[in-house]
Amino acid sequence: MAFSANQFYSSSRTSTFAEDLRKIQHISTSRIQNFSPSKKINTIPHNKPLYISAASGFGYVNEKVDESKKSREPLIRCNAYEARRALSIPISIEIDQENAAQKLKIGVYFATWWALNVVFNIYNKKVLNAFPFPWLTSTLSLAAGSIIMFVSWATRVAEAPETDLQFWKNLLPVAVAHTIGHVAATVSMSKVAVSFTHIIKSGEPAFSVLVSRFLLGETFPMPAYLSLLPIIGGCALSAATELNFNLTGFMGAMVSNLAFVFRNIFSKKGMNGKSVGGMNYYACLSILSLVILTPFAIAMEGPQLWAIGWQQAVSQIGPNFVWWVVAQSVFYHLYNQVSYMSLNEISPLTFSIGNTMKRISVIVSSILIFNTPLQPINALGAAIAISGTFLYSQVYNK
Repeated sequence: MAFSANQFYSSSRTSTFAEDLRKIQHISTSRIQNFSPSKKINTIPHNKPLYISAASGFGYVNEKVDESKKSREPLIRCNAYEARRALSIPISIEIDQENAAQKLKIGVYFATWWALNVVFNIYNKKVLNAFPFPWLTSTLSLAAGSIIMFVSWATRVAEAPETDLQFWKNLLPVAVAHTIGHVAATVSMSKVAVSFTHIIKSGEPAFSVLVSRFLLGETFPMPAYLSLLPIIGGCALSAATELNFNLTGFMGAMVSNLAFVFRNIFSKKGMNGKSVGGMNYYACLSILSLVILTPFAIAMEGPQLWAIGWQQAVSQIGPNFVWWVVAQSVFYHLYNQVSYMSLNEISPLTFSIGNTMKRISVIVSSILIFNTPLQPINALGAAIAISGTFLYSQVYNK
């Protein structure tokens, strides 16, 4: 609303503009009136502040003013308004159902992956304790997975992959490295405790950096190299203080690390044929690895030794031994299948963290189930090595 300044404007034409503004600011709100002749006087309530929004029509000190216009047109015209009450702003929180469903799906993948891996390692160790033939045990694991996938494709439970000759050529070096890594890890667990094998296998990032640096010429940031120190130091400390140390078991875990590093390198280098991912990719890998491994398993151990060992195991354990063999074979395929399926849903960093947590769960559960004797210094080495693996995954995948 507009009001005239004639009521508070000094009769002295020499008063300064600043003095006039001070008078405007101190005027009581009860005396602010609407000077429009066509409107009634509006009184501004005292419980709301008054704001001056604009001022116009200022005259100059020495300016001559027509006395006839002075009573009708103010020298100063101000616009004022009341402060309104705070308006309520509706806030709606929308939950991204799709994102929540994706997180739940990843959580289910991780929980299933860890649980299946723990079960596999337990039954695998039970089988190897009663039936110390790691080559045949490894072959049965790959055979069970291949049978499961052939049945799934035949019954249309899973869609069969479309592959070509180039795909299988590119997959061949991956399968060779996978076969070596699988057999070497099984040999290691047949000689030493499950916990010790997995402590040594936590040193895989060190092999990855060294192979990539010296054979492929890749460079890494300095924090990646520094993260290898606790990995190497922790593995060395655990090996030096292992109560049931066995050189064959130690070397099996080390060879497994090296083989799986080359498997990852070959996988990155080139799937130039048909694109196959997730569950079907691992199924094809298992089938090709089975073809590669079978003749070597026969040559290394042979059916005659298998028959003798099988009879001894059944006589000692009973029918449950057959269930152990079936369980370790099926669970091996399932946990690897879930891990490959999760790769399609998560980033490499998340997968690396999940793999580290998986190894911790296997180490702890195997120690509890098999009552593995563990010295404090040995446990410290394991903790240092696994912590280094976690740091490496944080640095390398940034």
